This record gives sequence, structure tokens and C-alpha cells, in this order.
Amino acid sequence: MNRICIIANPAARGVKARLKSLERLTRNVVIKTTKGPGDAEAQTERAVEQGYSTIVAAGGDGTVNEVVNGIGSSPVALGILPMGTVNVFAMEMGIPLNLVAAWKVIRGKKVRAIDLASANGHLFVQMAGVGVDAQVVQRNNRHVKMMLGPLSYLLTATQVAAEKPPKLRVFCDGRHTVEGSFVLVGNGRFYGGPFSLFNEADMQDGLLDICVFKSMNYLALMRYLRGLVFGSLTKFTDVDYFKASNLIVKSDRHVPLEADGELAGHAPVEFSVRHKKLRVLVPG
Repeated sequence: MNRICIIANPAARGVKARLKSLERLTRNVVIKTTKGPGDAEAQTERAVEQGYSTIVAAGGDGTVNEVVNGIGSSPVALGILPMGTVNVFAMEMGIPLNLVAAWKVIRGKKVRAIDLASANGHLFVQMAGVGVDAQVVQRNNRHVKMMLGPLSYLLTATQVAAEKPPKLRVFCDGRHTVEGSFVLVGNGRFYGGPFSLFNEADMQDGLLDICVFKSMNYLALMRYLRGLVFGSLTKFTDVDYFKASNLIVKSDRHVPLEADGELAGHAPVEFSVRHKKLRVLVPG
């Protein structure tokens, strides 16, 4: 029997207003609302223990990340009902943003096994960053984020870019070392929305895609953003793009780590990947 439990984050953008619609759509399915940061992971762990075979994350990428960490290595299937500020992982999986259509995907029961990435033991599905983008997540005011959505990240990024960047050293598979100002690690292709940064990413190849950015100031940030929009970022001479199954990022000072858009610690960071360890419900 396919027992479904929905973990809904009412604090995510647009979720609270849509909870009634969600209840009508899913009828007798159990819906558990979260009380604050970390609660989605805790409630998911309990749902796994209670024997649910499918656990659905209703919210943004942060909610998905917590649910994935709650699922861990269990064989439970992950469903996505994309609601919130950003839903990059839903785009990656081809899951429609329309609530009714996304629920049909879950009811379709088609499962795809994808790689599960890890940063210092914290699991993530889409991407992680050390340096500038993690600093942006760290400083971004939650109230401003709710009002402005993705634009709030850009405003904060221009402030961070004006500061002296850290010096990062990246050690890859024990073979070579790369230095830069900030690092992005991808499991999927997309970053920050419908922008394909990791063009060669494959969520079933057992490898992580890494971008090491050598420069960081306001002009470099604007150039990187243009490159991201037009799909040419990884061709820049001051951007190193490569694949690895394991890497370690060290810093000359205290630098935050973000995973799927949520703070998850600080450098040094050890990244690894578990091959096809997460079961995700996808369109047929």
C-alpha cells in the first residue's frame, strides 16, 4: 500500500494561502505543517519511522532539502509540490509548478533514482556553494526575501561583492588543487532558477560538477551573472569547471556553506556523492 505523507512549510512564500487548496486536492492524505527551521527534517524522520512509503515536500528548495535529510538513506520515495520562493529542484526534475499537475505526478508513481550529494554529512540534491553565494544566503533578510523573492538575492550579492573575497583551496579526488574566491558544486544543471550553470551535469553519473571562480568584485559579479543568463559562464578563463566524486574546500578565514539555498555550516567542507541513492517521483 502506498502511504503518502505531505510535509508542508507554511512559512514558505505562497504556501499558507494554498493550504486549503492542498487539503481539497489531496483529500485523505496526511498533511503535517512545520513549526520552524529544522522541523521538516524532524517530521520526515518520524514519517519514515511510521512506515510512509512516499513523503512529499510542499514548499521551496529549503523544504525539499530538509525532507531529503530526513529521508536519508531510507528507500522512501520523495514527492515534490513546488511552492515557495524558488523551486529549482522541481525544474530540474521536470515537475510542473501547477499544484494540480504536480499532484498528478505524485499519483503517477514513476520513480527515478538520482545521486545524493553530501557536504560535511549534510545532504543536498541540487547544488551547494562556499563563499559569495553562501554569504548572500547568510545575510539575506527573511522578510525582504518574502517580499522581493529572488531579487533580494541580487541586492545582497552586490553588497557582498564589494568586500574582499576569501582565498579558497579546492582539493579534488586527491589528484590536483585549484584556488579561487568562491566555489559552486552542482548535482543538477540549474542554479538560482532556470539558468543552466552546470551544463554537463548528470544526476545519475556518480559525479559532482564543480565551478571555481577566480575573481570576485562588483564588475566580476556582473560579468558572471551575464554569463549565467546567456549560458557562457563556464567558458570564462577565470572559471574552472570540472567533475569529481570527492573534494575538499578549505579557506583562509571563516566562510559559510550553503546547500540547496540554506546555510549548512562553514569551511572546511568535504563533498561526496552517493550514487543513485535517492528515489524521486517524476513525470511519466
